[in-house]
Amino acid sequence: MFETLLQSSYFALFLIIALGFMLGRIQIKGLSLDVSAVIFIALLFGHFGVIIPKELGNMGLVLFIFTIGIQAGPGFFDSFRSKGKTLIILTLLIVGSACLTGILFKYILDIDTPSIVGLIAGALTSTPGLAVAIDSTQSSAASIAYGIAYPFGVIGVILFVKLLPKMLRKDLIAEAKALEAQRKSQYPTLHTAAFKVTNKNICGKSLAQLQVRAMTGAVVSRIKHDNVISMPTPHTTLNEGDLLKAVGNDKALEQLTLLLGERIEGDLTLQSLLLTNKSIINKSLGHLNLQGTFGCTVTRVRRSGIDLSPEPNLVLKFGDKLMVAGEKESVNELAQFIGNDEKRLSDTDFFPIAMGIVLGVLFGKLNISFSDSFSFSPGLTGGILMVALVLSAIGKTGPIIWSMSGSANNLLRQLGLLLFLSEVGTSAGVNLVSTFQSSGLTLFGVGIAITMIPMIIAVLAGYYFFKINILDLVGTIAGGMTSTPGLAAADSMTDSPAPSVAYATVYPIAMVFLILFIQMIANLIV
Repeated sequence: MFETLLQSSYFALFLIIALGFMLGRIQIKGLSLDVSAVIFIALLFGHFGVIIPKELGNMGLVLFIFTIGIQAGPGFFDSFRSKGKTLIILTLLIVGSACLTGILFKYILDIDTPSIVGLIAGALTSTPGLAVAIDSTQSSAASIAYGIAYPFGVIGVILFVKLLPKMLRKDLIAEAKALEAQRKSQYPTLHTAAFKVTNKNICGKSLAQLQVRAMTGAVVSRIKHDNVISMPTPHTTLNEGDLLKAVGNDKALEQLTLLLGERIEGDLTLQSLLLTNKSIINKSLGHLNLQGTFGCTVTRVRRSGIDLSPEPNLVLKFGDKLMVAGEKESVNELAQFIGNDEKRLSDTDFFPIAMGIVLGVLFGKLNISFSDSFSFSPGLTGGILMVALVLSAIGKTGPIIWSMSGSANNLLRQLGLLLFLSEVGTSAGVNLVSTFQSSGLTLFGVGIAITMIPMIIAVLAGYYFFKINILDLVGTIAGGMTSTPGLAAADSMTDSPAPSVAYATVYPIAMVFLILFIQMIANLIV
């Protein structure tokens, strides 16, 4: 009876997924396989003749790659501006050296191309990389090689991140304190205060004439004259006895005290607001002039897990989380203006998803010719990924919003990944034993090299050449190796958010370029 049930693809599919999650939750000294355990269960089932239809795997691949692109798009482009070029260069060094190491061993040991791209994906624990490797090579060897290289890809990064501070003789606690002091000097804490105009020399003059903001750095948010409270304009005239409220850092408020006269301390409201108002998507902070209109200061913008500096030219996207400072009434007014509607953010519109995938499939069919002897086609995964990246970076086209809520993205991405891993694992399981017997140790050794060499190069370039802080360095290594367990190891060693910020900055870059590099290797190297 059980054998009959296994012949039902739906029963076998969900049994593989259920057993995979059971295996993935087993922890040994804090380490677990997580969702990647599904492919190991699928390989075992495939070895005993269970097959999942390829159509289910293809559907899972399409969903997985599209949601990856939608999630990574804003961070992929914005990270160039938010962190500069240094971390991006390091990320390219990590991914590029991993791919070059794989190519080198391919020719030294005469390893077939599908196995090499599978080893690269496994050594960097990248399931998107595996998806592209299998789609580009149409070979089960890629998934077998991935399974061989994956275990050390997880363990190797964790050990390297844990041992790196000791090897460099760095105290992470002291480094974290120094980095926090530097951050505070760059982004001073904002406060609010109330003032009474007692300086007779400024009475009868307007805010524009006094150049209050330029001279002090503070933003006047409210003014009370003759018991009437109003929002000031550049032409607002100050009179003796007027009461003002302003937002600024300590130095700015001290300067404003000297200008106006008497100061009374006030409380500042800090609140995180969600941008869900479609009418202000793709408009810059400078264009919206939130300080002048609402008297509120945007201190940080968080997008796709990345903190962005609130520069005037920063273009806002649907779902951005704005940390704002200002009076409670002003913050409430701003919240109504930008939307701050979690329900609207959680609603899922399937039209952009379906249309985006259609556009991606069509783009993947294009054949781009660079010369008579060299042409390149993005393929299914490349086409969908590139279109998703661009659409999510654009954010909005007319009434269409090219994004989805985090919960919807996570659900579709994991569903797609589970379908894909189950199908490719059972397909590869047929040749699992024979492949491992003939070249298992060789592939395992090459996988170790592909894991270790990029991290060593990252340390040499990042620490000794670019002089990167050790906290940023471990986060960059974890992100460049697309290793979430590596990030967890870094976070366990320090309370500083620096490793997480660096990881979130470089992870989209590493993931996208690894996909593109694997596709190029699979298509161009025989």
